[in-house]
Formats: sequence, C-alpha cells, structure tokens
Amino acid sequence: MRVVFSDEAKADLEEIGDHIARDSPLRALSFTRELRAKAKQIGDMPRAFPLVPRYEYRNVRRRPYRDYLIFYRIADDGIFVVHILHSARDYEALLFSEE
Repeated sequence: MRVVFSDEAKADLEEIGDHIARDSPLRALSFTRELRAKAKQIGDMPRAFPLVPRYEYRNVRRRPYRDYLIFYRIADDGIFVVHILHSARDYEALLFSEE
C-alpha cells in the first residue's frame, strides 16, 4: 500500500532531525531517513501493528522504532502517517486532545 505523510508527520521528522543535529548532524540525517523508511514499510503489512490502546475506535495504530512511535491510519487508498513522536511525549494529548 502507498504511504502518505501528513504535514504534521513531516514537521515531526524535521523537529526530530533538528534536535539530533544539535549533537550530530550526520546522525540526524541518517536517523530521520530510518524513521521514514520504517514508516514506508508499514505499507507492506499495515495491520502488523496494534491499535492505540483505549482509542481503538479512532483507528490509529502505532509502530515503535527505537524511542519513537509512528502513528498511522489505514485508509482505502493507502496508509496515512499521522504523527511521529518520541515515546516519552504525551502522545494522547497531541493525538486525542478533543476528547
């Protein structure tokens, strides 16, 4: 399936890269490429990763990679990456704040 990144997910990757670049610009580039590649691999097996607990009805799944979580939805025409966040962040407030 085709994988599409939301504007928020693109901004997340930029922010992650900027944060890592403070210590290592080369690692920032390679790590954001790794995150992007892991997100694209979701298209091969989109149901391999679980729905977010307590929010199953929102149809948001998450794939962990190192200390990060890739949040996505499965749509008829592909995979939609919603956000890519560090696992220590309060992702519930960012993803489900309207509840």
